Formats: sequence, structure tokens, C-alpha cells
Amino acid sequence: MNARDAILGRIRAAVADLPADPVEVPRAYLRSAPGITPGDRTVTIELFTERLQEYGATVRRVPETDLPAAVADALDERSARSAVVPDGFPAAWLGKWSGVILREDPPLSKAELDATDAVVTMCAAAIADSGTIVLDAGPGQGRRAPTLVPDTHVCVVREDQVGSSMPEVITLLDPRRPITWISGPSATADIEMIRVEGVHGPRKLTVLITT
Repeated sequence: MNARDAILGRIRAAVADLPADPVEVPRAYLRSAPGITPGDRTVTIELFTERLQEYGATVRRVPETDLPAAVADALDERSARSAVVPDGFPAAWLGKWSGVILREDPPLSKAELDATDAVVTMCAAAIADSGTIVLDAGPGQGRRAPTLVPDTHVCVVREDQVGSSMPEVITLLDPRRPITWISGPSATADIEMIRVEGVHGPRKLTVLITT
């Protein structure tokens, strides 16, 4: 008998007396964030804003008609002269910015991304309880690399994309897609508990929440 057969034999012996029918497991998961009534959009957006600000992100509520000016302001205040813009991001939202727009056709190299000041994206979803933006490489989001290398990330989030909690949002995502979770600007405190920003992503995050 080899080791594999010995291990499998012990497993079979251990489960031999278990009931043949599967045991029903209660799954009364918490669907909304604590203190938020399901469907309460006002409180959900307020919590999302609060969490992002705690992380050091800049957050603005902007009507869609004002997005061109808001995107331009967000890039200008970071002194961005160039920005990667993925396919699917509405061209009209960049109409008031005078910087250089870089497209990913073909994909930009690491050196080109490193020389770019910012990236501008949309998102797939957002989570209020953790202040998280979720990207899945869908329209207006692009591949992961451009959201990790440039120093500034400007992200447009629609109010109806913000769920109150992780369980509420995760069921809406396709697990087959390359999902990126972003909770505030990149930072770590692994070394001597000293917070360092920009270690594995943009140091500056601006979120424009629109209706």
C-alpha cells in the first residue's frame, strides 16, 4: 500500500458513519451592511463616501451632465498631463480636458504606463461597507495593469452600482472575469507600521459618484 492509498483509506473510514443524505446548511447571510435598511440608497451612498474618505480618497457627487468638467478638474488638480483611457469610456466625459489621451490599442508597455500620469475608468460595482471599487475589465474599465501603474486613478461610479455590503454585491459579479478590488489609494503599513502610499497601485484616487 502506498501513501496515497493509506490516506484515502483513512478518509473513507472516517466518513463511513456519516449520513448518506447531505445535511442542510442554514445560509442566512447578512445581505446588507449593519445599520442600513435594504434599498436605502441615501444611507448607502453616504457610507460609501465616508469609507473612501477615511482611506484618503477624494470623493465628489456629480450630476452626469457635469462629468466632463468634473473629470477635467480631477485630472488637473493632480497635474496630470497624460491619461490612459480604456475602450468604452464615454468620449464626451473627456471633452473638457486638454491633456494627452492614451489608448490601449495595442496594449501599452510597462514603461509607457510608468510614464503616464493617470488612468480614468468606470467600474463594475462598488461596496459601501468597505469603501471598495470593483473592476472586471468590462467596458470603460480596461485591463488591470493600467489601473495599477499610473500614479493617479480617476474612477466614475454610478449610484446604482453601489451596494451596501460584500454579500449584496458579490452575487452580481461574474467570477470568470478578472476582478480587481480597490479600497482607497494604494498603501501599506507592513514595514514597522509606517504607512507608505503607492506601493502596489496609484497613490491618489478620485471617485466621481454620478446619478
